[in-house]
Amino acid sequence: MKTEITEKWKSELGAAGSREKAQILSRFFKTGKGEYGEGDIFVGITVPINRSISKKYFEADFNDIAVMLASPIHEYRLSGLLALVEKYKKQKTMRADIVRFYLDHTAAINNWDLVDLSAPYIVGDYWNENYDATTIDRLSYAESIWDRRIAIVATLMMIRKGNHSPALMLSERYLGDKHPLIHKATGWMLRETGKKNREALINFLDRFAPSMPRTALRYAIEHLDKETRVHYMKMKPDSKSRLS
Repeated sequence: MKTEITEKWKSELGAAGSREKAQILSRFFKTGKGEYGEGDIFVGITVPINRSISKKYFEADFNDIAVMLASPIHEYRLSGLLALVEKYKKQKTMRADIVRFYLDHTAAINNWDLVDLSAPYIVGDYWNENYDATTIDRLSYAESIWDRRIAIVATLMMIRKGNHSPALMLSERYLGDKHPLIHKATGWMLRETGKKNREALINFLDRFAPSMPRTALRYAIEHLDKETRVHYMKMKPDSKSRLS
């Protein structure tokens, strides 16, 4: 249901759009038939501009944010999520309610940028202090690729605060995942783990490099020296071991 706030909010976002940028974003986020973002609609708003607009609406209530998340327009959903991130930062007494609201609306968080710009800073931050194994399990075993990505990308904030165990647990769980966007996210979290705790990454790679999806492995090792990268790539059964 439209409200005065959401009408103003959408008007500001619409005025910041660009048809040319919308075409670029539609291709970049794979909105064609059969692609992971099939049917998503873009109006061409850059993330910095979107962020500057959405910050003004962090006091919007959950009903207004739900209206934004229900929009077929990608950047409107993103703006709702960015406002929710800002609300989480500034309205600390509401954090548990914000996390519940976020988890109740994951169907709207249906592309990788929507996940990556929100999950670490809401559920990831909250889980660092209020670990929720039941919800993490539910998301990580979900059929939805976006729920699975929320689970692994949320661990970014935990890693930054010195807790890499959830990231390693999910990385092992995702060894058999078939989707490239999960492989990329897993490798990213392993790389971030290695930046904070190289030993933890090396121990994981020693155990699982041969069975890791190639993309995940490449992401995980890209900050390591060339000799180490070659070593782990050679552990792949079908490895050609060539690294630039």
